[in-house]
Amino acid sequence: MKKIILLLTCILALGALAGCGSGDKKPATPAPAKDSVLKIGVTAGPHAEIMDNVKKLAAKEGLKVEVVEFSDYVTPNVALFQGELFANSMQHAPYLAATLKKEPKFDLVEVFKTVNFPMAVYSAKLKKGEAIPDGASIAIPNDPSNGGRALLVLANAGLIDVKDKNSVTTTVNDITKNPHNYKFQELDAATIPRSMNDVTVAVINANYALPAGLNPSKDALLVESAKNPFVNIFVTKKDHVKDAKIEQLKKIYQSSANEKFILEHFKGTILPAWK
Repeated sequence: MKKIILLLTCILALGALAGCGSGDKKPATPAPAKDSVLKIGVTAGPHAEIMDNVKKLAAKEGLKVEVVEFSDYVTPNVALFQGELFANSMQHAPYLAATLKKEPKFDLVEVFKTVNFPMAVYSAKLKKGEAIPDGASIAIPNDPSNGGRALLVLANAGLIDVKDKNSVTTTVNDITKNPHNYKFQELDAATIPRSMNDVTVAVINANYALPAGLNPSKDALLVESAKNPFVNIFVTKKDHVKDAKIEQLKKIYQSSANEKFILEHFKGTILPAWK
């Protein structure tokens, strides 16, 4: 009997404590989680500068962006696949296609278009307007899509012939005619500006040419046609495609404010690709 009375006393005591907790004081609410920061991978140079501007515009809308710079094209896609990034902005569609062909497990997709960087031919030994001489050594990127792009610039200028001028996967093995006996050196795209003294001419991506002080409209011997398939794109994982933040980033990137920054900052050498 004493045990029963003791039990009832404990129950009543617990009930009283519960009643006190639900009185004038409201139950404590959990502290709000810190806003997540969206890590966006870019290559150093123009892509980074544009994304820094996007970061500023996003902050005004309460969206936190961290710009993560890489010195090569390969690592940003690896980091995105491994979940270290929310998205990246550093490549064109053919490069992504080549990456997915090589790494089919990468669940990466294009979500919107960004900018167009014209590839061009530069030289530390020839002046603008001079012809590329016979036997010249020509540096081109060693990755599949950018190497093919470089060869197409030369083919469209009538300097070489290739199997298909519309094929973005063109390689040196697809050259059908090389009447000037050019010697091609395939180098990492990021290192080509530093190798200009070692070759006659170099075919350089704009995002590496501009930081090296090279302007395609002023310094190039040849410039890629504006009509090309190498438009740059914003890429994320398939799981993120329907994330509302992707649509928000798209609106910010393709906003009139960011367009104005691109046109004014790069003086027309880099153009919006969504128009």
